[in-house]
Amino acid sequence: MTQFRNRKPLDLRRRSIYLLPNLFTTGALFAGFYAIVQSMNGRFEFAAIAIFVAMVLDGLDGRVARMTHTQSEFGAQYDSLSDMVSFGVAPSLVMYEWALKGLGKWGWFAAFIYCCSAALRLARFNTNIDVVDKRYFQGLPSPAAAALVAGFVWVMLDNHYSGEQMRWYAAVLTTFAGVSMVTNLRFYSFKTINMRKSVPFIVVFMIALFFILISVDPPIVLFLLFLGYCLSGYVLWLLDLRARPSTPQH
Repeated sequence: MTQFRNRKPLDLRRRSIYLLPNLFTTGALFAGFYAIVQSMNGRFEFAAIAIFVAMVLDGLDGRVARMTHTQSEFGAQYDSLSDMVSFGVAPSLVMYEWALKGLGKWGWFAAFIYCCSAALRLARFNTNIDVVDKRYFQGLPSPAAAALVAGFVWVMLDNHYSGEQMRWYAAVLTTFAGVSMVTNLRFYSFKTINMRKSVPFIVVFMIALFFILISVDPPIVLFLLFLGYCLSGYVLWLLDLRARPSTPQH
């Protein structure tokens, strides 16, 4: 009986639903749903921006939960389901409606590769969360893949390119983003950065420069930023290959 009483508060905490972090998760879910609706209505720029909004809100919910000590199993599962909508279903449908529809079966095939890869990526993340190196993600994170796809749509629209003109490029990029999510490549997680510790002046300057660049031309800066991040995993892989000792020839 005593053992049951000792376990009860912990079980209650795990099952509790905390309002504050789940508000951010719900906001991210709404942004993903909004992106789908706007793409169906042909308003692709709004759809792309909504995916970036979902990405910001998704980055806040976990941090808010940790800061307020309101982590829960419910919140983790809810966040994963929200990610599937905002970073799996929404980007694939936005890209399909904008450019891939004209490719027929090849178009929806590319969109499905992305959507399926996002589901596999999230499932793998949930099962490996306690065993992987915290410094790196295994495979491209789904928010970064979504930002790459949405950023491409936003950049092309901002430069007056139609989806029909860019459909083959869109298919290649969508497939690339999807495949990158299910690889074993390492992508830096930025989880080791401690915001409470002092940082060099150059770091503050670079952050300020980053916001200045985004304000100058948000579509191209965001797209290039996430394209560089997506390529960073392949760069790390090549560096690892070069660092491996060559086997002696007999």
